[in-house]
Amino acid sequence: MDPRSEVVLRQIDLLDGEVLFINPPRDSLLKQLPLPITGQVWTWNFADHQYFLGQQITSHFLIECPTADFNQAVIFVPKSRELLDYLLNQVLSQIKLGAQIFLIGEKKGGVERAAKQLQVFGKAIKIDSARHCQMWQMQSAQQPERKALQDWLKTYTVHTAHKELSICTLPGVFSQKQLDIGTAVLLPYLTQVKAGKIADFGCGAGVISCYLASLNPENQIYALDVDAFALASTQLTFEINQLNPERLQVLPVTGIADAPDDLDAIVSNPPFHQGIHTDYDASEQLCQQAKQHLKPSGELWIVANRFLNYPPLLERSFGQCQILTDTQGFKVLYASIRH
Repeated sequence: MDPRSEVVLRQIDLLDGEVLFINPPRDSLLKQLPLPITGQVWTWNFADHQYFLGQQITSHFLIECPTADFNQAVIFVPKSRELLDYLLNQVLSQIKLGAQIFLIGEKKGGVERAAKQLQVFGKAIKIDSARHCQMWQMQSAQQPERKALQDWLKTYTVHTAHKELSICTLPGVFSQKQLDIGTAVLLPYLTQVKAGKIADFGCGAGVISCYLASLNPENQIYALDVDAFALASTQLTFEINQLNPERLQVLPVTGIADAPDDLDAIVSNPPFHQGIHTDYDASEQLCQQAKQHLKPSGELWIVANRFLNYPPLLERSFGQCQILTDTQGFKVLYASIRH
């Protein structure tokens, strides 16, 4: 069991009634809740959502707080400070005044910083410190007005040789404030991507999806991500750039196994973090399984940190792998079924 969940169970006597667990880890915590506590999950991670549904736990895969009447909320601290601000506004604007809000997180995950954000809304006290984690409790002393989703958006401009793109990002989305170096290294090569049915795996704010759509209005883009905030950001980025919405499908996925079949190309700046922890599973599975989702003439384009040893995985799957560039700490990798 996740150590954060172990700390919650140490303080289980403080929980009561209908409790909303926000961003909980994939473990047995909710199955161990004693009556009369009943728990529901709010998550924006599609893999977590599928796990909880499989455990017969009520789970909401949303970017906005579920509208049910909750007595308490337990927030597992997210990596992003901006995302926690958003969560607190969502929850406190809905839950009744005087309700108990609990915050749980790892010390190395910024729980003490998060507790300061909590204290804006009422007196917060630390009620446990164990397993390298802390748990904080607050009785809500104010009910802030819920901000509109548009108020949380950040926008920035990406200049390309083809056109200028406006990028919209919601809290917690990768590269929220500016274009990341890896995608910047990959962008000049996107003019070479085979046209047709293209998947952007790990779409983030939609930079790659929107650029591919702008290069050829006939491209059918599948924006794939595990994160509901990323999918919503990609949709918003498409809209602000006035691209044909019929050429975009945003799809929540647990990994490349959920991608459509018969793709002409897969393009990716693949993720290798899960929260504050490093997780190479999704990107390694992409290298190993992408071929199964491509047409006989399909191709795979990846940008990855130089230290990630993806070429051998691609060589085993495709029979070859070309390193198109190695610059600024990133490599652009290309593999095709027919070469």
